Amino acid sequence: MNQTKGEKTFSIVNNCLLLIFAIICLAPFIHILAQSLSSHRAIVSGEVIFWPIELNVYPYVEILTDPAFLKAFWISILRTVVGTFGSVLFTCLLAYPLSKAYIKGRGAILFLIVFTMMFQGGMIPTFLVVRSVGLLDSFWAYIIPNLISAFCVIIIKNFFESVPKELEESALIDGCSNLGILFRIVIPVSMPAIATITLFYAVFQWNSFFDAVLFVNDRSLFPLQIYLRELILLDESNIALKDNFERQLVANESLNAAALIVSTVPILLVYPYLQRYFVKGIMLGSVKG
Repeated sequence: MNQTKGEKTFSIVNNCLLLIFAIICLAPFIHILAQSLSSHRAIVSGEVIFWPIELNVYPYVEILTDPAFLKAFWISILRTVVGTFGSVLFTCLLAYPLSKAYIKGRGAILFLIVFTMMFQGGMIPTFLVVRSVGLLDSFWAYIIPNLISAFCVIIIKNFFESVPKELEESALIDGCSNLGILFRIVIPVSMPAIATITLFYAVFQWNSFFDAVLFVNDRSLFPLQIYLRELILLDESNIALKDNFERQLVANESLNAAALIVSTVPILLVYPYLQRYFVKGIMLGSVKG
């Protein structure tokens, strides 16, 4: 059926608005990228807007050869991989039994989970709990306190409820256990929802820094976000420029911009692989049940 003139006009206007909105969102990122590739003189004189002036890759060389940056980068990758895997695993293990109406106490457990979405323990009680279980100055202080998100549990539970019961019944007849059904049948057919919460958990772990401020004093365990905080807000860095020539090439602004760009790349690389599942997963997981 052909579109009317009004529908075509509305579609054009809508696309133009989306394009403008996308440009507004990308403008700060493009500006930072241009700064990271520009010379000290161009940045100081205010010539850099959306295009590099006097192309200069030296800030990236300094950042990528800084031992403190490489250590923080490794800690962030490790906490993101371990934290995301653990969170997705335990979220599925919690959500699967809650998706079964015959489980006794299911309503009370769901109420407690939803309750934590509205009322949290607070910063000081959380710190006291983490200290009492001996997680201070430990890598696991990044993982265990943030292991399960109530919002992700609700998404996965609702998606699990949409899985046909006939699949599980046929597996039970074949002698499959409940864990076997979960890992061999339910999770494979729930990949859109799994990809959705994987992206949520990965972005949270990669961007999180406040738990490191609260729970960790050992600088060897600091993640990348703490490195960026010290570099940008506190203007502290272990990077030592060797001579006046290097100082002429590298400005603090270009170092900061290069660090920000490098820290953004991993999430930008992961997102395209999960994007095709993302919208489908969050819609199905949020409207069912």
